[in-house]
Amino acid sequence: MAHATQDRPTACLALADGTLFYGKGFGAVGDTTAELCFNTAMTGYQEIMTDPSYAGQVVTFTFPHIGNVGVNPDDDETAEPVAEGMVVKWDPTDPSNWRATETLADWMAKRGRIAIGGVDTRRLTRAIRQQGAPHVALAHDPEGNFDTAALVEKARAFAGLEGMDLARRVTCAQSYRWDEMRWAWPEGYVKQTDAKHKVVAIDYGAKRNILRCLASAGCDVTVLPATATAEDVLALNPDGVFLSNGPGDPAATGAYAVPMISGVLDKGLPMFGICLGHQMLALALGAKTVKMNHGHHGANHPVKDIETGKVEITSMNHGFAVDSQSLPQGVMETHVSLFDGSNCGLRMTDRPVFSVQHHPEASPGPQDSFYLFERFAASMAG
Repeated sequence: MAHATQDRPTACLALADGTLFYGKGFGAVGDTTAELCFNTAMTGYQEIMTDPSYAGQVVTFTFPHIGNVGVNPDDDETAEPVAEGMVVKWDPTDPSNWRATETLADWMAKRGRIAIGGVDTRRLTRAIRQQGAPHVALAHDPEGNFDTAALVEKARAFAGLEGMDLARRVTCAQSYRWDEMRWAWPEGYVKQTDAKHKVVAIDYGAKRNILRCLASAGCDVTVLPATATAEDVLALNPDGVFLSNGPGDPAATGAYAVPMISGVLDKGLPMFGICLGHQMLALALGAKTVKMNHGHHGANHPVKDIETGKVEITSMNHGFAVDSQSLPQGVMETHVSLFDGSNCGLRMTDRPVFSVQHHPEASPGPQDSFYLFERFAASMAG
């Protein structure tokens, strides 16, 4: 009998429409509910799992070799994984990388995150593209006992990300200073000791590498929680304000973020936003955001800079987008996705206020867009 039980699936992914995927579970035992998205990046699964923008989501990796470089403390984008779980095609192998300190499966188990391997991720990705990001329940049981009807019911009961203010869940509890710069061989991370610009960064779910990029561009960074008011920001007398990435519905987070941004805009300070920060800025300027069918999640997305004609290959992670048709007078579209024409950037025409939908800090992904951090620094230099 022992041999028979070994062949039983030890994980089950249940979609709200009743579709079931079985596979081999790893990581934590138990079950979780979330929205399911897919990510096409070929590297950086650890950065993706620890990216706060993935709160409330299970990530399907379209690239099959997940886990083969293990994990290490340097690559965390925040202290703990934020994505609810992962779906992969092949079971993770033992890691083969000089930086690895732990296996992916052990890391996931210690941090309470569930994963399923052995899934036909191509079929699953096609389903997400055709039907939109589904609500799912993901369960891992080493004995292979699943109440599939209950799992489907849990998936159906998931509230979804529309209307959810998840930034409040992942933001920092209190303000802090940041001075670590980007990773460089052979020193690794070094401190910024010659900062020229005082920046307040609003943490809607900020990735560490964004803060490192700001430091590398010459910024002395103070991070404030998502719920900071305009008064909190201006009391620090910054040269510029940065709006970070983050999860959830921008319209829900905008309830408290928009008044803060509007108050800072009135002072004429340079401002730069990324991802959710881009969407927050758009809302503060009077534009609208919309939920996308399956979003953009990957490290190979072509984005065109309308003003220069240059095409950048970028890192993307968003399920909502700014409606470019809703941009008011005095605000121009600067970047568009060459996949679907959706908005990927804006700027005010009369002051140094701009934002992008993609992730110029990469991590994982290409670094074509790092110049945006330098542009922000230049705007503060006057």
